[in-house]
Amino acid sequence: MDAKQEETGLEDTGRNRDLMGIQEVAGMLGVTHRTLRFYEDKGLIEPRRVGNTRIYARREVARMQLILRGKRLGFTIREISEFLDLYDADPEHVEQSKLLLRRIRERLKLLARQRAAIEETVAELKKLEAETLAEIAAAGG
Repeated sequence: MDAKQEETGLEDTGRNRDLMGIQEVAGMLGVTHRTLRFYEDKGLIEPRRVGNTRIYARREVARMQLILRGKRLGFTIREISEFLDLYDADPEHVEQSKLLLRRIRERLKLLARQRAAIEETVAELKKLEAETLAEIAAAGG
């Protein structure tokens, strides 16, 4: 057994090749150990335990990839949890896809409203900037 296998108590059989420790998973996903523990505490991933060591299978890594993508796209933990629950319950992923489509459309509408508000704010700031520059120039500054 190598050091990792001694640490986890797992031998490198074909079945265990896809098992990884928290450090390896964190590095692969570009997250901290704390991030992985956070999503474990929220019940979104369930790594196996060997003593105090967390062991991540492909399923948990794939779930973390989906979680991170969902967070990047602005979905809440509750919404991500719904997607993951449906993924497990619906082998054809039809219900998951329908829910995802609804959430995507809601998110796009929200982002469009936010974009419009940002564009309005930028235009207003540019106008104020021009007015302020004109005042400074008129005052001889």
